[in-house]
Amino acid sequence: MGKKKVLLMGKSGAGKTSMRSIIFANYIARDTRRLCATIDVEHSHVRFLGNLVLNLWDCGGQESFMENYFTSQRDTIFKNVEVLIYVFDVESREHDKDVHYYQSCLEALLQHSPKAMVFCLVHKMDLVPEDQRDQKFSEHEQQLTHLSRPLAARCFRTSIWDESLYKAWSEMVYHLVPNMSEFESNLQKFAEIVDADEVLLFERATFLVIAHSLRREHPDPHRFEKVSNIIKQFKMSCSKVQSHLRSLEVRNSGFAAFIEMFTANTYVMLVTSDTTLASAAAVVNIRNARAHFQKLEKAPESAVSQIRKM
Repeated sequence: MGKKKVLLMGKSGAGKTSMRSIIFANYIARDTRRLCATIDVEHSHVRFLGNLVLNLWDCGGQESFMENYFTSQRDTIFKNVEVLIYVFDVESREHDKDVHYYQSCLEALLQHSPKAMVFCLVHKMDLVPEDQRDQKFSEHEQQLTHLSRPLAARCFRTSIWDESLYKAWSEMVYHLVPNMSEFESNLQKFAEIVDADEVLLFERATFLVIAHSLRREHPDPHRFEKVSNIIKQFKMSCSKVQSHLRSLEVRNSGFAAFIEMFTANTYVMLVTSDTTLASAAAVVNIRNARAHFQKLEKAPESAVSQIRKM
């Protein structure tokens, strides 16, 4: 698996460092106001499933830095890139300049990393009146999709003040995790065995949803991001009193949900409409599945076929 180089780019003030700090450094939205502008490039390494490491390059967006990225630093910045994440401030008054820099990034990618995936985040959507957000995002999405050709860009609307940030980053990470189909097929089997309505797999540090299995339809399409946000905030509250989240159970008249530490890099959430299910039974089922998923997480690609037979 190894390291995967991820470029986080966009104009200064677009919100790149704020979103990185929320997702990877456990900041809450209001605390990002004290962050300073990124100078040149800040490197960070984030370990995900097994040996997957995101080598994240947060590139300062000041004009002098951006010009250097496309000239003297071009090879260094754009070689061996797996993913470009470009952040657009939806309220920017320099849209033409934003587009110019984005197109320069694409040209450098096509030269040095033509197989890189491209994601565009139309950020700070909370600043747009709610009744105008769909139209505003659609206009940006159409323009960026057109400008990105022949590369296929995926666009997301985001804000640090709601769950949209978790949705975008979960989907981006999903495309980087090797053997994701194996995780999902095994989650599906697990959900069938325990008769769960739904099973979610969270990355342990960020609480991004990286895989799920749904057996009964749910009316809320944004539930993953909401759960990620809520549980991560609770996990951070635990750390403030020097405690660690190991397990959590939530029940009401309609469902029961169980969250447990699962593998070295994940938590799992089991949701069932059987409100009579005993807590001990759910926990035993989760713990019995743990060893299997630990092997799946650690297995090299050549060994996946053997695990499939288990």
